[in-house]
Amino acid sequence: MASFTMAFPSKKEEENGLNSYYNNKTTVIQEARVFNDSPISPRKCRALLTRIVYLLYVGETFSTQEATTLFFGTTKLFQHKDSALRQAVYLAIKELSAAAEDVIMVTSSIMKDMQPNSEVIYRPNAIRALYRIIDPSMAQGVERFFKAAIVDRNPSISSASLLSAYHLFPAAKDVVKRWVNEAQEAVNAKTSSSFFGSASSGSYLGFGGSSQVSGPQTLQSTSYIAQYHALGLLYLIRQQDRMAVTKMIQQLGGGKSGAGTTLKNPMALCMLIRYAAKVMEDDPNVQKQMLDLLEGWLRHKSDMVNFEAARTICEMKNAPQPVLAKAISVLQLFLSSPKPVLKFAATRTLAALALSHPTSVAACNVDLENLIADQNRSVATYAITTLLKTGNEASVDRLIKQITGFMAEISDEFKVIIVDAIRSLCLKFPTKHASMLTFLSGVLRDEGGYDFKRAVVEAMFDMIKFITDCKEQALSHLCEFIEDCEFTKLSVRILHLLGMEGPKSPQPAKYIRFIYNRVVLENATVRAAAVASLAKFGVNSVDTGLRRSITVLLNRCLDDVDDEVRDRAALYLKTFEDKPLATAYVKEESVFSLAALEAKLVAYVKDPSAAEQAFDVSEVPKISRAQAALEAARPSTLDVIGAPVSKKALDAPPPPSAAEKQSAYAQQLADVPDFASYGSVISSSATTTQLTESETEYQVTCVKHVFSEHIVFQFNISNTLPDTVLEQVSVIMQPQSDEPALKEDFIIPILSLTSLTSPGIVYVSFTRADQEQYTLASFQCTLRFISKELDPSTGEPEEEGYEDEYQLEEVDVNASDYIIPSYATFGSEWDRLRSGPNATETFALSAMESLKGKLTLISIAAACDSIIEVLHMEPLGGTEVPTSTSVHTLQLSGLATGGGGKVLVRCRMTYSRDQGVTLELGVRAERQEVCNLVLAAVGG
Repeated sequence: MASFTMAFPSKKEEENGLNSYYNNKTTVIQEARVFNDSPISPRKCRALLTRIVYLLYVGETFSTQEATTLFFGTTKLFQHKDSALRQAVYLAIKELSAAAEDVIMVTSSIMKDMQPNSEVIYRPNAIRALYRIIDPSMAQGVERFFKAAIVDRNPSISSASLLSAYHLFPAAKDVVKRWVNEAQEAVNAKTSSSFFGSASSGSYLGFGGSSQVSGPQTLQSTSYIAQYHALGLLYLIRQQDRMAVTKMIQQLGGGKSGAGTTLKNPMALCMLIRYAAKVMEDDPNVQKQMLDLLEGWLRHKSDMVNFEAARTICEMKNAPQPVLAKAISVLQLFLSSPKPVLKFAATRTLAALALSHPTSVAACNVDLENLIADQNRSVATYAITTLLKTGNEASVDRLIKQITGFMAEISDEFKVIIVDAIRSLCLKFPTKHASMLTFLSGVLRDEGGYDFKRAVVEAMFDMIKFITDCKEQALSHLCEFIEDCEFTKLSVRILHLLGMEGPKSPQPAKYIRFIYNRVVLENATVRAAAVASLAKFGVNSVDTGLRRSITVLLNRCLDDVDDEVRDRAALYLKTFEDKPLATAYVKEESVFSLAALEAKLVAYVKDPSAAEQAFDVSEVPKISRAQAALEAARPSTLDVIGAPVSKKALDAPPPPSAAEKQSAYAQQLADVPDFASYGSVISSSATTTQLTESETEYQVTCVKHVFSEHIVFQFNISNTLPDTVLEQVSVIMQPQSDEPALKEDFIIPILSLTSLTSPGIVYVSFTRADQEQYTLASFQCTLRFISKELDPSTGEPEEEGYEDEYQLEEVDVNASDYIIPSYATFGSEWDRLRSGPNATETFALSAMESLKGKLTLISIAAACDSIIEVLHMEPLGGTEVPTSTSVHTLQLSGLATGGGGKVLVRCRMTYSRDQGVTLELGVRAERQEVCNLVLAAVGG
């Protein structure tokens, strides 16, 4: 029986009485016989071609045989005189060419319609179809056609050829690069273009209509759209040459006023602005010239160009204040525009800018307040979000009252933005927590989806964590919420929080009823979470009466229908009788990092010598339970609250975690035969070290891998020169000390490296002279290679090259390479290591170099950041530094590689305006060598 693939009809089709049979692939193939009718019916053929293209656009696939049959059936219509039919034919063969075979056979027919003496109405369609049909090796043969078409006076022909060249570039770079002069000429076109077209614009632009080209008619085009397409092609050709791109921007920018620009198309200017922003990001040295151009574009006659220039300036990391003020002034004018799209764009940009420059955006507050009542609720949402970030403490109550009025009128997406803004406001003005908590509890009872409810719950979580005065009230609101919560994930998270914070409250018993109700009324997942939460009350409470009550409730759970609930209840009842079990399974707040545990187990299984020794779980790093839940449930951070997110950012995969990077490195090293005898890698660098400047022709980064007896340096090397190939690429490492503690084994070079094959990897292996010691070293590094030019005609490198060297930054082996961040319960572990190796030393951190090269007194916050970076340890407490404090304590935890065991660091800091920060560093570890390593890292 033949299988039928049905296309889902749209709602409009259902209303018109159309069924899925009309757009069924099999039906379309059967009806393709109309292409063979004599005489041909243009109306039937156009309708069938439209259905074919529709099926392809909605994701339907044709087999190679089906596509080939339809393709060559369609080509029989080439000789017909109906212009609309011929246009439909070109569109169909362009889409079918990807799946059909032998499509190159229609090249001559297409090129016939590309000739200058052919009908103008067919030429753009023929050009667009040709680049899909031809083989990349044939690009040189049609070069003259494309060159002539690019500079054609007809804008549709010029645009079609420029777009085709853009899509042809990846497959035929050398050929398309030779069209740069013609593309430049298309960009510089300053006069309106005329072309011969059909008397009926409908027959030219679409498939409908059957009017023939009855005679020449001159139409004027003032859109200059060819400039937009030509600029895109020019950038594609020159994108590897930063100097050429910079020169192109300066030439086309028109100087500081922007009046002398040759670009008349607003979209082309917007694209030029984006290129300028990218150049500024890659090369700060040209920032002054680019800012002058952006400042000129702020005064352009096109609103689109004004906004793009203002948005680019606002998104700069270090925009000068005078230029930023001008950009904000342009956006402020848009706030009073009658066009809703301009108001939306301006408020959205200001909402993002308010995160980093709230004082500058505050100048627009009067205009933003006028938009709170705007008919477009999206504009009103961003306006109130911006006001929440820029307003003062006195305006909080008034703003929250205004927000409450229209929360029911906006979608969940904008409700989340509002709630996230309130969430950040809670931390900014903690004294206003009462009104903000009332607002959050109110919207928590409103209707809404999971994302909205989660945003409200997360906001309350932050208030509980950072604002002590509101903890009791916020927990009560969350208890009421889980009574009617329909989202299992949120119920589980709230129950976990109640288990953590409830036993610490003055009246822990008042939460028991809400928790036990979940055991009675909810699904198995929530019931299991409720049992775990009850157990925390029983273990952590000092009230023996409460513990007896918890025991009674858990005994009732032993009869639950779900085995997970029963097992948890039995386990926790046992922990009440055994204090060590309670410490390990209830009070312990850390879990193994699953990615790191998996990587260690895989390496252990693959290691031939693993059968002789047990798996050492002590070297697997741990993370807190809260952090594990946070990574799974909280994708955003307070730093990006309310900031618009681009579609590219949404579509991009999440960045890999540190444990996932370690696993990837371990797999990569396991595939190198030279390292087979080294065993499993113990640790790899958490971050890559940049050894070259970002604008140099060779990009080199370094990653260090520590084995039990070796250290392997991985150099990731990129060649950005498109016309040069590097051969025998290696990195020469010279130790700084006369008696190096690391002895070089071998170098694994890159045989050949081009801009297309970048990046490549060079490995340099060293043996640790004393495996019991944590070796520290410093190396001077030199990139050595043979440089050869590429023949532009053949793409092959020349036979003769020359040896060259490139000096790299130094590479250091320091304490952070031997320490793995790992979570621990600091108080109990610190006490446990009291009798072990320990050390205490005092340091004076007096000054640090600022970005401008001046020495300034180091702050406590800066000292915390520096210590965490130097030691590469897990911060357990003290990362949040109040601005007014002069005394602070930072707690760190980690695992020392090579069986070094746990290491804990307590940093007590005091700050004075005259002396800077005085640091008392206390270290406790399982080995004295680890204590010495930490002291040497900070003291050095």
